[in-house]
Amino acid sequence: MKIQALAIVALVWGLAGICPGQSSPSTTTPKTGGSNAPYNEGPVWVLSMIKTKAGLDDEYFKQITGTVKPVYDEEKKQKIILDYKILTGESHGRDEANIIIMVEYANMAALDGLRDKMDPILAKVMGSEDQRKDMAVKRLDIREILGTRTMREVTLK
Repeated sequence: MKIQALAIVALVWGLAGICPGQSSPSTTTPKTGGSNAPYNEGPVWVLSMIKTKAGLDDEYFKQITGTVKPVYDEEKKQKIILDYKILTGESHGRDEANIIIMVEYANMAALDGLRDKMDPILAKVMGSEDQRKDMAVKRLDIREILGTRTMREVTLK
């Protein structure tokens, strides 16, 4: 009987130790009147999902090294973007990307008026609009853009 009582007391104390760490959303109030979300909002990333044709990854990287990289570098220099990253890996199906280009912006507002900021950089680095179209058409032979997604980075509290 004493062993059962001790086991129950230990179980209750164990549960009591866990419960204070949990709270219901309705009883939690923010400290400073801000959001009670379990995360802090961070920068915004624009992700471009790209699929290269078989065996043409290196050719694609050679092309964007002379065109896309200088644009991103100039954007960083002018503080239009915070950073950019390029990920490569295996696609797991015919309709999946094997390259993801990620461009980091400070916030959503950084996307406002972006074309006005970008057109002079594109003209400087990649030439006229006709030259840029020619480059884009050439890239059609080696890659397909599967889609673009804009997402916000969050940091858990």
